[in-house]
Amino acid sequence: MRADYVVVGAGSAGCAIAYRLAEAGKSVIVVEFGGSDAGPFIQMPGALSYPMNMKMYDWGFQSEPEPHLGGRRLATPRGKVIGGSSSINGMVYVRGHAKDFDHWADAGAEGWAYADVLPYFKRQETWDDAGHGGDPDWRGTDGPLHVTRGPRTNPLTRAFTEAGRQAGYEVTADYNGCQQEGFGPFEMTVYKGRRWSAANAYLKPALKMEHCTLIRGLARRIVIENGRATGVEIARGGTTEVIGARAEVILAASSINSPKLLMLSGIGPAVHLAEHGIEVVADRPGVGENLQDHLELYIQQAATQPVSLFKYWNLLGKAYVGARWLFTRTGPGASNQFESTGFIRSQPGVDYPDIQFHFLPIAVRYDGQAAAEGHGFQAHVGPMRSPSRGRIRLTSADPVAPPSILFNYMSHTRDWQDFRTCIRLTREIFSQDAFAPYRGQEIQPGEAVQTDDQLDAFIRDHVESAYHPCGTAKMGAKDDPMAVVDPECRVIGVEGLRLADSSIFPRITNGNLNGPSIMVGEKASDHILGRPPLPRSNAEPWINPTWQVSQR
Repeated sequence: MRADYVVVGAGSAGCAIAYRLAEAGKSVIVVEFGGSDAGPFIQMPGALSYPMNMKMYDWGFQSEPEPHLGGRRLATPRGKVIGGSSSINGMVYVRGHAKDFDHWADAGAEGWAYADVLPYFKRQETWDDAGHGGDPDWRGTDGPLHVTRGPRTNPLTRAFTEAGRQAGYEVTADYNGCQQEGFGPFEMTVYKGRRWSAANAYLKPALKMEHCTLIRGLARRIVIENGRATGVEIARGGTTEVIGARAEVILAASSINSPKLLMLSGIGPAVHLAEHGIEVVADRPGVGENLQDHLELYIQQAATQPVSLFKYWNLLGKAYVGARWLFTRTGPGASNQFESTGFIRSQPGVDYPDIQFHFLPIAVRYDGQAAAEGHGFQAHVGPMRSPSRGRIRLTSADPVAPPSILFNYMSHTRDWQDFRTCIRLTREIFSQDAFAPYRGQEIQPGEAVQTDDQLDAFIRDHVESAYHPCGTAKMGAKDDPMAVVDPECRVIGVEGLRLADSSIFPRITNGNLNGPSIMVGEKASDHILGRPPLPRSNAEPWINPTWQVSQR
């Protein structure tokens, strides 16, 4: 089994790379351990709480006991299925803020400033909401990834945007366009009522081309001969075999599994590799370091009118939603229900948003348990740029052993200040007149929780991952000792090996990471093919003119 390129991982970035390489006439073998994405639990947007909690589709990783969260172990779901985490995520589509990418470039990822990456965001997407407000000039018209908006028919969804306006914040018609800051409609990777994962957008079309093959197997290590990657050793059907790469091996196995595979292959911190008896091929101390994520809480409010999605939260209601979706691809099942959002700044002197809201017109937990109060609504809220950093380590030289994941969440005093600010700002938004017709008592944290100490205790017990791990093999300048890949996604110190997924983010971007991960695959494919990058954009993103003196 040989091809020009072997791509490890059929996730957000890997699918995009496979498609672009196959489209260019190269032979590609994609190695993926996970199985099929067929079936309503993945394809029906409204069922999003199921696949994330199913062993069949999820690697089932957990963090180590987090020292600043009272020793809690947090779930770290990663997609074990074609499409990777884009097949089990919340389908929320956020590019990130322009300044996130400018920061990447300043940190040594030359050629990855916003002006460089905006053309790739446009290339990857078909924006299906032109004509509904927003910035068509900033959006793509013919890319594989369909991006849509929910119908926003629920009055709570509209009340959230209006409450943001009443509280003195900006309203934005398109946070993925010129202006991220403000409240407005959320976007999702849904097309004709179906989850539009990287598998649906990129991999399935790629597999229809004659040069692209998908092989099911567990990647055990990258085969490196005389300092050059020549293939990938995989386990399948009880045997071990090597898939050869004539040109390059491309690792796109996630911010958890990519650093793990690098270390199993002898690329990583020499001392740590020696502990596991792994021969060092390239001593790269940055492999597995710089782990970042977004944490969030949900602030829940009871509703005094029966307007929330709770009316479907019974056997009959779920049967109706499911049947309507199966037969017509419409109704509540055709939306992820995240239809309104907000991006705001926590204080004066912050130059671009550092808090994100996901608004949901029901009070419900991630595991699908509705609040006892019945009708309600909630906002998921959290800071975007935590100073805390974690790490990934091997637990064993056995490729089947799960890695050790320590996020080191909430390890800075600023994390606690930021979260207290998030809770207080959310309460202020929920107290606006727009919610007056619907507002019952606060379910969570509850009106009794007010002091800093009370809020901190609530945060420690209830904060959850937003499932945006990244940064574990960061991109940077070749002379940066902690960089793992150069700005063309080449693994430093090994020939013929690239890494392109959310591992390479120097710093986490605003919002959800599926969009930027796909962009990394799109841009990396041009580097792999030796093509000149797309021409830079001269679009000027909006920055709040009063950011130095006001919070809103």
